[in-house]
Amino acid sequence: MDRIIAAKVLLKTVERGSASAAAEELGMSRAMASRYIAAMEDWSGTRLLHRTTRQLSLTSAGERVLEMCREIVRVADAVTEVADHAETPHGLLRVTAPSILAEAQLIPLLSDFADVYPRIKVDLQISDRTIDLVQDRIDLAIRIANRLDPSLIAKRLGQCSSLLYASPRYLQEYGVPSTPEDLDDHRCLTYTHLGGTEWSLKSFESQIVMSVDGTFQTNDAVALRRAALSGLGIAMLPRFAADQEVRTGQLVVVLPEWKPSTLGIHALYVSRKHLPMAARVLIDFLATRLADI
Repeated sequence: MDRIIAAKVLLKTVERGSASAAAEELGMSRAMASRYIAAMEDWSGTRLLHRTTRQLSLTSAGERVLEMCREIVRVADAVTEVADHAETPHGLLRVTAPSILAEAQLIPLLSDFADVYPRIKVDLQISDRTIDLVQDRIDLAIRIANRLDPSLIAKRLGQCSSLLYASPRYLQEYGVPSTPEDLDDHRCLTYTHLGGTEWSLKSFESQIVMSVDGTFQTNDAVALRRAALSGLGIAMLPRFAADQEVRTGQLVVVLPEWKPSTLGIHALYVSRKHLPMAARVLIDFLATRLADI
């Protein structure tokens, strides 16, 4: 019996919580998946899984064998990648990105990417929180930030400029601020993952860091933009996510001469040595499209 497939079956069984779910994902029958797990137990000479009607868990030996299976699959995939080097890159690529970048930029770009690389399947995990790439088995994280995790390798893809925005309805009701100090009298919508209630604004040679307050905060940048569109207050948003709404009159730039800091857009990954070819081509593709948004 193919031990590489058996290793994949064990990994998927633990990951999905059942042999049935693993079989479905791997395109085989439940009985075949069970035979592969039995083969792994015969090979290791010990029981690897505790099974009940409701729960499946690893034995202590199973935990050790699982790590070995991960290495078996990694080596097998690496060998396959070498053999297929001259062919179109392929395989599953797990990517994470913040919600507003995914909605406004990445998803449209991934449509073009799929036309160029049809054999690469992208599993996009949308999250504005910092994700542990190893624990969550992420190949590539796309992040908008200037402070990056020093334990990760970073490839700069482009830069992101932001402005302050509000809806015409809000400005008609509450007035238009003419100086940063006027923001003290306004409802400022804050994003908990970047700056929070502290905004840093720069105009020519002047820079100000100020505390702002309002009736709404969120950990989701798409929700932040929706709040601004709904007239809840003034929000700091990436230009790529708001310029279209400015053109259609749904949003207005507030204090246009005062600009938040420009942030870098980076691709983050754990290891150069084991970076999948699919990830390499996606990084190169995005670097040409996100150079300056």
